[in-house]
Amino acid sequence: MASPGASRSPRHIQAMHLLDPKNDYIFKRLFASAPDLLTALINAVRSDQEPLDVLEVLNPRIDPEELSGKFIVLDILAKDRQGRLINIEMQVKRFDLWNARSAYYLASTLTKQIGSGESYLALKPVIGIHLLNFDLFTEPEQLNQAHWCFEMRDRWQPATKLGAELELNIIELGKADRLQGAAAQSLAAWVTFFEHWSEESAMSQLSYPPVQQALDRLKALSADSETQERARVRDRALRDELTQLAMAEIRGEQRGKLEGKLEGLHEGLQKALTNMLANGIPEAQARAILGL
Repeated sequence: MASPGASRSPRHIQAMHLLDPKNDYIFKRLFASAPDLLTALINAVRSDQEPLDVLEVLNPRIDPEELSGKFIVLDILAKDRQGRLINIEMQVKRFDLWNARSAYYLASTLTKQIGSGESYLALKPVIGIHLLNFDLFTEPEQLNQAHWCFEMRDRWQPATKLGAELELNIIELGKADRLQGAAAQSLAAWVTFFEHWSEESAMSQLSYPPVQQALDRLKALSADSETQERARVRDRALRDELTQLAMAEIRGEQRGKLEGKLEGLHEGLQKALTNMLANGIPEAQARAILGL
C-alpha cells in the first residue's frame, strides 16, 4: 500500500494518541482549511482525468450542534477554478437507502445552482467523492474492485456519455489492496493514511508529500484538547446512530417474525373452523371452541 520511493525516517507516532482521520469531524478539519491537500486527494481519486485545482471550500464552518446531531453528514463542498462543484464525504456507517441518499444530494447540488427561469448555461458539473469505511458492493463479482465511478452513460454503449454534469466516485477503503495500476499509487497512499494513520511502520514508508503533510496536520489537531473533546462527541454521536440503526433492524426482524407467526396461527384457525363446519358443527359452537 505504501507508495514507492525512499523511506523517511520513522516518526514517533505512538508518542501521542492520534485522532482517527475517518471521524468525519476530523476529516473535515484536516481538509476544509487546506485546499492544497484537498486538491491532492481529489486528483488522486480522479487520477485518470485532467487534474483540477480547488479554488475555495464553500462550507468550511462546523457548527457545534452538528457534532451531536442525528444523521448529519459533515461533508466538504468545494469549487474548482472552472466552477465545478466537488462534494467530498467520509462515511463510516452503512444504512438503508444509502444509494438513494447519495444520488439525491449529488443531484440537489446540481439543481440548486440555478433558479426558476435561469439558463442551463449556468450549470457547472458536480463531482462526488465518497470514502466508505464499509463494503458497499458485496457480490462475488464485485469483491475485486475498490474504486467505482458512476456517470450517465448508455446501457448498450457505455463509451457514450450523456454529459459531464454528474459524476460519483466511491472508494471502499476496506478493499483498497485491490487498487491497481501506477495511477492508483497516490490514492493507495491516501488509503494507507486513512487506514493505518496510527501505525509508525506503515506511515514511515510513505514518501508521498501530501500524505506526510496531512499526517503533520493530524498530529497538530490531536494535540489540541478542544479538538479531542469535539472528536469524542462526534464519535459518540456516530456510535449512537449505529446503535439506533441496529436496534431498528432488530425490531423490524422481530416484528416480521411475530407477524409471520400470527398469520400462520390465523390460517390454522380458519382451516380448523372450515373443517368443523364441514363436519356439521354449528358455526357459533365451532367459534366458541376455537376461541374466535
